[in-house]
Amino acid sequence: MVERIKELTGIQKVAVLLVGMGPDVSVEVFKRLSEREIDQLTMEISNVRQLKNSQTEKVINEFYEMVLAQDYMNEGGLSYAREVLEKALGKEKAIDTIGRLSNRLQVKPFNFARRLDPARLVTVLQNEQAQTIALVLSYLDPKQSSQILSQLPIEQRAEVAKRIALMESTSPDVIQQVEQILERKLSSVNGVQDYAVTGGVEAIVRVLNQVDRSTEKAILSELESGSPELVAEIKKLMFVFEDLVKLDVRSIQRVIREVSDVELSLALKAASDEVKESIFRNMSSRRSELIREEIEVMGPVKLKDVENAQTEIVALIRKLEEEGEITVSREEGDELIV
Repeated sequence: MVERIKELTGIQKVAVLLVGMGPDVSVEVFKRLSEREIDQLTMEISNVRQLKNSQTEKVINEFYEMVLAQDYMNEGGLSYAREVLEKALGKEKAIDTIGRLSNRLQVKPFNFARRLDPARLVTVLQNEQAQTIALVLSYLDPKQSSQILSQLPIEQRAEVAKRIALMESTSPDVIQQVEQILERKLSSVNGVQDYAVTGGVEAIVRVLNQVDRSTEKAILSELESGSPELVAEIKKLMFVFEDLVKLDVRSIQRVIREVSDVELSLALKAASDEVKESIFRNMSSRRSELIREEIEVMGPVKLKDVENAQTEIVALIRKLEEEGEITVSREEGDELIV
């Protein structure tokens, strides 16, 4: 085993690290490796002889510094990571750590924006062109993007949604330019990324699946007049409350078991007769009777409350589908992406 840490290969450092951290940690790491990687590591670990405490300490410290740098980089980007590490480790060690990471880590564009309040981003983005807003939203988490999209002026929503759906590859120069603009306006940092596929119909579907029903309807309605084909394509990939009628018997019964009578009554208050009957015929006659009575005596309710209840049920359906508990399909039998 060589003496200086800088002379060790990557696989040797991993071997030293695992020996130093003990068998329990090593077992957990091995569970996540391929057979080839396990063979390589086993060979290196078997070659570790009379390991000096100073060597183990240096390797563990290096590993800790790189994990720390990656956390900071994910939180606020390259410049932010460098600034914090300089304060924590000193300038020379920070530069060395960042240098080791820079060739391996891929920091997502606009990663710094992920930790910002959506309302703050809206304040800046609403004054930008629709294409710029679409680019930023396509890189953010769908939930965060949906919050921002919901808060944009009505006249911007449909255009931004359309731009996300139609967006394809974006050059690193364009991404860097937009990041630099946001850096100046939000006092944040930017990063550079290779060409990447951004946006697309599936991207806007993920966003629309997160917004409230009113916003969803408004955006699709605005898009319908100018881009009916795009709306049709979006709807093919979306699952809305009315699509309950497309669930098979087992799936719809599974969903009904998870929903309270109160929430179900509220959701069905403004539902079509087809949806109501689809629900009622898949539950006991006693429960069906109780819910029908609840709907009748409920009186006028706010549309927003009804839509929120429907949104919660749709969210449950998507969750159960992702967990493999139910099957969601189109009428013609193809799998529906939700």
